Amino acid sequence: MKEALLYDKGDGERVRCRLCPHRCTIADGKRGICGVRENRGGKLYSLVWGRPCALHVDPIEKKPLYHFLPGSVSYSIATVGCNLRCQHCQNWEISQMPKAGGNVEGDEVLPEEVVQGALGSGCASISYTYTEPTVYMEYALDTSKLASDKGLKNVFVSNGYMTEDAIELISPHLHADNVDLKAFTDRFYREVCGASLEPVLSTLKSLVKRRVWVEVTTLLIPSLNDSPDELKQIAEFIRGELGDFVPWHVSRFHPDYKMDNIPHTDMRTIQKAADIGREAGLKYVYAGNVPHGDYENTYCPKCGELLIERNGFSVTMKRISAGRCGKCKNAIEGVWT
Repeated sequence: MKEALLYDKGDGERVRCRLCPHRCTIADGKRGICGVRENRGGKLYSLVWGRPCALHVDPIEKKPLYHFLPGSVSYSIATVGCNLRCQHCQNWEISQMPKAGGNVEGDEVLPEEVVQGALGSGCASISYTYTEPTVYMEYALDTSKLASDKGLKNVFVSNGYMTEDAIELISPHLHADNVDLKAFTDRFYREVCGASLEPVLSTLKSLVKRRVWVEVTTLLIPSLNDSPDELKQIAEFIRGELGDFVPWHVSRFHPDYKMDNIPHTDMRTIQKAADIGREAGLKYVYAGNVPHGDYENTYCPKCGELLIERNGFSVTMKRISAGRCGKCKNAIEGVWT
C-alpha cells in the first residue's frame, strides 16, 4: 500500500481522485470505481502498489505491438482492478475482482524485483497489461523509472481512460502504448464499458503528441460496434488525428464474461474492417484472433515488399534494416532497435 498520486482533498475527509476521467469523490473508508484506491482518514491510498497478481514473459506481438521491437519478449505484469466494467472483458476474474467484493489479491513484488526479473528473463521491455495500468499508476511509475535506468523500455496496454495529469506523469517514462479504441459511439462506452468516448480520443491524441509509440486495437463485437460506417469513422480518426502511420489492429471477438451469448465475429467482417482501414489511407492494418495469414504480416506501404512475416506471436522473417524497407529503402514507422 502506498499513498496515491493525483488526488485532492475535499470537504471533511472526502478526497477527489484525478487519475482517470471518473474523477471519483471518495468518502472516508470507501474506494473509487476501480476498487483499488481507498480513502483512509482523508488520504487516498493505492492498495495494489507492489502487489502484482500476474508476472509473465510474453512476446511483444501478444500486446499486440507489431512496430515496436518485433520478435522481442516483454516482462508482463498486472495488478487487480480496472476503471471500466466492460461486459466482454477477457480478464474479468482479475480486472473486476475488487468491484465484486473480492479481496485485493497479489504477492509482494517490489519495483526493483520486477526490473531484475525482466533483465534476468532476457526481456527488452516491461509491459503493464492484462488489467488497466492506469489504476496501478504509482507502481507502474516507480517501476518504469527504474526500468528506463537499466535500458528497458516501458509499455502500457491500456483502455486509454486516463486524465491529462496521468499522461503527463507517466509519458516521460513510457515508450509504447497499445490503446483499445473500443467503439466510436458514446452509447457503446456508456452501456458496455461504464465510461465515455471523448477521454479515450483525447488520450490517443495526447500520447502521439508526446511521441509515445501508439498502436490502436478495436475488438469487433457483432451488431454492437462493427458497422461499416462506424469502422470508417475509427479509421478516419486514426488517419486524421493520429497519423496514417499508426497501426490499427481489428480483432475478432469471442464470447466471454457477460457477453457469452454473442457469437464470434464473422471473418468477412474482419476482412471488411481491414479493407476499410486501408481505403481510409492507413498504412498498417492488422487482424487479431484470426487464423494465420497475411493479416498479421507487415508490408512496405510503398513497394509492397513483405517485411515482417508472423506466425501467431512469432516473427519468422524480418527484412527491415535501420527502420527501412529492405528492398526500396522506404522509411517504415516504428521502434525497431
